[in-house]
Amino acid sequence: MEHYLQTTGRIFDIQKYSIHDGPGIRTIVFLKGCAFRCRWCCNPESQHFEPETMIRNGKPKLYGKDVTVEEVMEEVMKDRAHFRRSGGGLTLSGGETLLQPDFASALLFAAKQEGINTAIESTGFQKFEIIKNKILPYLDLFLMDIKHMNSDKHQAFTTKPNTLVLENARKIAQSGQKLIIRVPVIPTFNDTEEEIMEIARFAASLPGVEQLHLLPYHRLGQDKYAGLGREYTLPDILPPEYEHMHKLRRAAATTGLYVQIGG
Repeated sequence: MEHYLQTTGRIFDIQKYSIHDGPGIRTIVFLKGCAFRCRWCCNPESQHFEPETMIRNGKPKLYGKDVTVEEVMEEVMKDRAHFRRSGGGLTLSGGETLLQPDFASALLFAAKQEGINTAIESTGFQKFEIIKNKILPYLDLFLMDIKHMNSDKHQAFTTKPNTLVLENARKIAQSGQKLIIRVPVIPTFNDTEEEIMEIARFAASLPGVEQLHLLPYHRLGQDKYAGLGREYTLPDILPPEYEHMHKLRRAAATTGLYVQIGG
């Protein structure tokens, strides 16, 4: 990790005072670039690695900035007192964190050097050797998205099969890493009891996994597509009803997992 503070990566946002994506109050660093193109993605500006301009409130804004670990940590350290009081810390999100493994690894290492709790929010879409060697040694919590157990349907809605995701979920769990499985609940894609139960049974089969988080679909990112000159391909679906989410939660909880709505 020599010279790790000068490792460079590309981000598109830093969000402070988050109470999601890990315990306590978090600072979330959003890395740019993703292998998936999920139809419901609420951060379409995260998908392409290249910087891009999005029209927001009638004004152009550039998304994508190259920064060093040192520059990011200067921002993160401003909230150290909040982390200490709340048990919070740094979370890396995206995009897909693992597509910038050297930068992600150096950021996590820098945080651990400062005694800061670390988490990543990820699909696990990367070679396991890279995850094992570059990420897990400096990680307190892995928040892993599992979207569907049927690989064909997974590919139809995300552009990629789920084979690597499921393989890595098993390997990450077997490594002893603290792992929470999260499911974006998307009408027309995976919001039936049968589909959620399949994921819950898989999660319950992973050693050490005790929690499943169901994340209800929302439309907060829909307007971003027009700002990027792209089409939003799920324009007619609505967020799942409150009672439906609780029905899914109750069903998933029969596996013995602790199941919550939201992350």
